[in-house]
Amino acid sequence: MFSQKLLVPALAVLNVAAAQSSLCTKSTATITINAQADVTQIADCDTVAGSVLIGPLASGNIDLSGPTEISGSLVANSAPNLNEISSTSLTTLSTDKNATFNVFNSTALNTISFNSLTQVGSIYWSALGALSTLNFASTITKAESITITNTFLSSIPGLNLTTVGTMDINNNNRLNNFTSTIRTISNSLNVASNGNSLDIKFPNLIWANDAVFRDVTTLSVPILTKVNASLIFDKNKFTVISAPNLTSVGNKDTREGSLAYVGNNFLTNITIPGLTLVGGGLQIANNTQLEAISFPVLDTVGGAVDLAGNFSNPDLPKLSNVVGAMNVQSTNDINCDYFNGLKGSVVQGEVNCVSKTSDPESLDPSSTGTSTGGTAKPTKSKGASPTFGVSEAAAGLSVVGGLLQMLL
Repeated sequence: MFSQKLLVPALAVLNVAAAQSSLCTKSTATITINAQADVTQIADCDTVAGSVLIGPLASGNIDLSGPTEISGSLVANSAPNLNEISSTSLTTLSTDKNATFNVFNSTALNTISFNSLTQVGSIYWSALGALSTLNFASTITKAESITITNTFLSSIPGLNLTTVGTMDINNNNRLNNFTSTIRTISNSLNVASNGNSLDIKFPNLIWANDAVFRDVTTLSVPILTKVNASLIFDKNKFTVISAPNLTSVGNKDTREGSLAYVGNNFLTNITIPGLTLVGGGLQIANNTQLEAISFPVLDTVGGAVDLAGNFSNPDLPKLSNVVGAMNVQSTNDINCDYFNGLKGSVVQGEVNCVSKTSDPESLDPSSTGTSTGGTAKPTKSKGASPTFGVSEAAAGLSVVGGLLQMLL
């Protein structure tokens, strides 16, 4: 009888331990946290193989200290009373394929604090109108993708990455400084519609697959050498854009990937002295203060060349092959005899040159990009964003971000 009384509680303890062990090791499990007390389910796990969901009833600070790794997703969606997510022990998050550190529409969340975190599979933070503080004391050194949109952040500290697949920073209206140690971006970079005086520095960036910059005040890419797809500058506020080591944009063989400067109304100087190749189209249009265009060693453009604005004679002394059409229109006096003379010998498509016009027009987007011939079709597109070669994924995320901003 006595032994039976001892055995029953012992079995109960073993059952609890077994259940907890199952939660730790089951990769398909999703552990729901609606209150701090619920964290005890995983407190003794070293690794949580499944996912953790901070539920809509969670409030205040949810401290996930205990585990060192959550292999699945960490999700906090639509938790209106959640103020802080933290952990002093987690070093690794969301490393499984398709797992994400996903925080969305938790409108009272003001702090994300993970002092030991160094590795994340994917970050997606969106619609966090109160998020103003990030604490990553150990700094994140590895991540596959990062999307931060519609937050109250004025800076993004603690990201000490060398490589990333996708980085999308958009519609963070207080963000005025962003410096990244990234060296390579294998998919896409999109920085758009953030603070009114956004200063961006990529001191170590060597190459990117695809990059879009919009509404940026200053930009530094001193050692950028190559962009595999497109490089787009749209409606920025900087006066000078310099890429002293950039040699190629796009792919010569596929004739894809374009270089575009459109609607940058304060831009006075473009300095890319080593550029030799644009795989797709080259577009410089509606930059009202830009009076000079010079690419001293540019040799090949795989699509169309579209230059429209207030500049004097563009300087393209080494240009030997334009696969598409050419459109050159300026309010100033330019030498149209020279550009018209390039048809056939340099420009494979049609050439349209207009000097001293009061209304310079850009090419119809359908005739830019990787067009291999045809007619240059100017169209009134003042202020229009370039539509050739730009990453549709990046553009789409910016639109979504804008809609979310209206909801906050």
